[in-house]
Amino acid sequence: MSRAIFYTFLCFCLFSFRPSFGQDTNVKNIIDELLQKRFTTFDSLQKYTSRFRRDSLGITTFIDRSQKANYDFGEAFGENLYGIFLRDRSYYDESIAHHQRALTLAEAINDVELEVSILNMTGVVYRRIDAVSSALDNHNAALALAESQPKKSNALLKGIAISQNSIGNIYLLLRDYEQAEKFFKMAINSEINLTSDLGMAINYANLGITYEERELYDKALINYQKSLEYNEKINSDLGRVICHNSIGQVYLKQGKPQEALALIKPSLPKALEIGDKFYIALTYINLGWANSEVGNLSLGENYLLKGKNIAKENDQKQFLSLAYMHLSQLKEKTGDYNAALQYQRKSQEVQEAYLNEANHKYVSNLIYKYDTEQKKNTISLLQQNNEIAQIQLSQSRKNNIFILLVAFLILIILIILYRQTQLRNQKQRLNAEQKLMRSQMNPHFIFNALLSIRIYLQNSNLEDATNYLNQFAKLIRSILSSSLEKEITLAEELETMRLYVNIENIRFCNEIDYKETIDDQVDISAIKIPSLILQPFLENALWHGLQAKEGYKRLALDVKKKDEHYITITITDNGIGRKKTMEMPSEKINTQKKSIGINLTLKRLQNFSKNLRHNYTLNFVDLYDANENPEGTQVLLNLPIK
Repeated sequence: MSRAIFYTFLCFCLFSFRPSFGQDTNVKNIIDELLQKRFTTFDSLQKYTSRFRRDSLGITTFIDRSQKANYDFGEAFGENLYGIFLRDRSYYDESIAHHQRALTLAEAINDVELEVSILNMTGVVYRRIDAVSSALDNHNAALALAESQPKKSNALLKGIAISQNSIGNIYLLLRDYEQAEKFFKMAINSEINLTSDLGMAINYANLGITYEERELYDKALINYQKSLEYNEKINSDLGRVICHNSIGQVYLKQGKPQEALALIKPSLPKALEIGDKFYIALTYINLGWANSEVGNLSLGENYLLKGKNIAKENDQKQFLSLAYMHLSQLKEKTGDYNAALQYQRKSQEVQEAYLNEANHKYVSNLIYKYDTEQKKNTISLLQQNNEIAQIQLSQSRKNNIFILLVAFLILIILIILYRQTQLRNQKQRLNAEQKLMRSQMNPHFIFNALLSIRIYLQNSNLEDATNYLNQFAKLIRSILSSSLEKEITLAEELETMRLYVNIENIRFCNEIDYKETIDDQVDISAIKIPSLILQPFLENALWHGLQAKEGYKRLALDVKKKDEHYITITITDNGIGRKKTMEMPSEKINTQKKSIGINLTLKRLQNFSKNLRHNYTLNFVDLYDANENPEGTQVLLNLPIK
């Protein structure tokens, strides 16, 4: 794991709460007021408890008094607050225990805002101890719960932003920097809507890491500077320490040690004042590195040894490995090659130990989850068997004729209910299919196609008219044939879409560069999918993304095998993007029509996935260039394989 990934944990540790207003000497009066008003909204309680969020006595007093007063919301909030307090002091097991108590209380009172916050904070703890699987489970659960709510409060919107940021951080751990970049940009968009300076500081810092790890140093500096600006705005000393270290590290990688030293050196007093050994070790090591690069070898060694000792005392293996590495480089500059070799070996030993420990934690976590799930299944099976035995014993004591009569009546009722359910589902599917046919074979499309043929004929362009008419006839025949089938092969669907795009492209004067890419591992003739499922997405790309674009127009359809359970179909255009499309007056009129087409498609996908082991997923991704300008839209459709 690279050094920059560690800054991910620094950023979230820093930004878990908003800046403190200072220790309030009248905490008792604040708790009295809270118990009197008994707030039931997340934001209200967060505002008041911010006065003592770093005071363990204040938090535990609030928990105890809330419990005695039967103030369940306050007790759950306090348990979550105390879990965060313990996490920031590296008491991870105790932190998880308090978060779990908080979640139990929040679920009992059915407070979704609190549940989302607790799940996210639990995920952060698991990320701290490298339990990637559990961390991802909690953040995904928080994101799904928040997004499932029809009306989203500020607390839920904030929860969505935190989940997106956290999932991005997990991708950082996995070194998938492109995916991490995508989620951090999503989080930034969420924070923009929330006008959250704190959230912007978090995500710009994390976004800088994705660029630094790919050696895109100019982009990294831009994002670190943006993060620093927001930290200045919220007056966060710890934020300044981290950003100065991040920027200084990039300067060192660019061969600018003087600029790095000028930034990192003033951070040391602030880090010492804050008192967190994590940041102190980081600053000492970077100071040692910078001084070594400018030729202050003795001073550099002194700083590196201090950082090494602090990292060793606090079991910060990654920082310890970095300290040994820079000490090795420093000794090499002095000509002490034996010491350089010894430090290099120690760096490798610590790094290997760290990676083995992280891997062990990850595997142990997966095994624990598997064993827990198996135990739950076993207990459930035993309970079912016990219930069956009790029913059988009870039935054996009843009159056989009465049992047969009741069973016969139940069977008739079940058959009727099952038949009604089948008819209702069939009716829903037929309605969805009919609506989809009407949306795809709308008179406007047919009229435009025939009008194009007429123009070719009037211009005596018989060859193009014939070609267009042949393709149009094939498309109509393909659509009519597909409409008779619930499912068709992926090969048939792609052929139909190819005809559709070709016809539409003729109306675009063949300006669109349409390409299909099919993974060799995908047998498109064996995979079954709902018929005509891709047409609405291609239509959106053509008429709402590419129509208004000037210059080169590209539309790509890619089919890949995600794993043994899914195929991924990606539709990408380089159009003007969804945001700019919605700014056009004509597109605002068409919004309802587009929504109906997508909603019909979603219903058909739900029906398709209903009887399968895995569900479909559908995501729309806004694409941006290096200057954050829109450069198209991407549709990611994961379909389960039967």
